Amino acid sequence: MREVANVCSNHGMGSGFRWGGQQVLDDGVGDAPALPGLRGVLRSVRTPEFADTVFHEVEAKSVLNRVPGESAMPFRWTVNPYRGCSHACSYCFARNTHTYLGLDAGADFDGQIVVKVNVARVLERELRSPRWAREPVAMGTNTDPYQRAEGRYRLMPGVISALAGSGTPFSVLSKGTVLARDLPQLASAAGEVPVSLGVSIALLDRALQARLEPGTPSPAARLDLVKRITDAGLYCGVMVAPVLPLLTDSAEALDALFGRIAAAGASGATVLALHLRPGAREWFHAWLAREHPHLVEPYARLYRRGAYVDPEYRRALAERVRPLLRRHGLERGVGMLRTPAASRPDPPAPAAEQLTLL
Repeated sequence: MREVANVCSNHGMGSGFRWGGQQVLDDGVGDAPALPGLRGVLRSVRTPEFADTVFHEVEAKSVLNRVPGESAMPFRWTVNPYRGCSHACSYCFARNTHTYLGLDAGADFDGQIVVKVNVARVLERELRSPRWAREPVAMGTNTDPYQRAEGRYRLMPGVISALAGSGTPFSVLSKGTVLARDLPQLASAAGEVPVSLGVSIALLDRALQARLEPGTPSPAARLDLVKRITDAGLYCGVMVAPVLPLLTDSAEALDALFGRIAAAGASGATVLALHLRPGAREWFHAWLAREHPHLVEPYARLYRRGAYVDPEYRRALAERVRPLLRRHGLERGVGMLRTPAASRPDPPAPAAEQLTLL
């Protein structure tokens, strides 16, 4: 391990990647790769500004990802500048993707972040392909493109420029207030292509949020982000997700949250109950056992069928939420851009009501 002050890699990265007081843990020169399951690693670094986090800087060969054909998502393409997420949300459904790298779905997902430093350059090349049909591209569907590290790596401006410059519509879903930095560029892009922005806000209880999502901005900061987006003249929906059974699902809590979302100027809200895929399921259950042990058995019953909560619970939640959304004028939903059905071989997306109340 070598102590390095204010170094900048020689792999095509500009001065925006210069971090003070960092440690280079692996410079990619040795025989053993930094991560057994990851290729193209330039270096792995740790910096005092992000305690307990290692950033694995890689050069990706491809960044435009096609959504599997069996998916019910309304979009067909995604871009993820990062893998892993310092938001450290206990429930994050993407956790299991870290196991493909030989890492665990728990602490490694939170603290071993893969950074695709050449994402914009590769995306520009892929979008120039004569086969590219300029279908909508979704971001924030796996890990957050505006997690804290984006303040340093500044990958998203290049991604936005590549998409808008190629005539490709895009959407961004985020919990990260770093997004506010790019609002002028996003507003400009919206003059060239359809752009949809969404902010994820699951609850208002600050104490619970700090334990559940320890690396995220506060609910108040995210509500302010919604206002800043709409003040910039951009569409902004809110993803109220996940709703946690027996913790954040009361009519009173949801009504208060919807009221704050509407007051911030959101165009609509989509409500999703917690679902627990492998990886996320084990990590969240460990959190639940620590924080709310009396709920372990009720959750075991609610999720006895697998990743999705019991259908009866979903129906009850829908009945509770529907009039609240109407009361606050939020029925429109997040409004992510959809791939036209005629060019999408995937199964059709769920009906609007189902999307709003899963």
